[in-house]
Amino acid sequence: MLSPDRDSKPGGGRFAIPTQGEVEGKLLVSEIVAVACLQELMKLKNTAAIARVHRRVLHELKERCQVLKLCVTDERAVVEYAEQVLKCAVAEAGGCR
Repeated sequence: MLSPDRDSKPGGGRFAIPTQGEVEGKLLVSEIVAVACLQELMKLKNTAAIARVHRRVLHELKERCQVLKLCVTDERAVVEYAEQVLKCAVAEAGGCR
């Protein structure tokens, strides 16, 4: 989340660490895009595709948590959050699962 534009300006090196607002904004974008895509997928009522997405999300999260060397508690929290996002998307799309 380094910004070459910001960092090349005089004094920009002091701001190489993103602000909390920048991080929250990027997370918000990711969450909104993910939920919108899931909702559109789930509107198709293709339960096999939904199940594949669910498995893939959980599998990739677990792999990335290992790469990041997250502790067990943090990994559980990440997986729990993913489950909540998936459940929310299903509910918003009409509960097709």
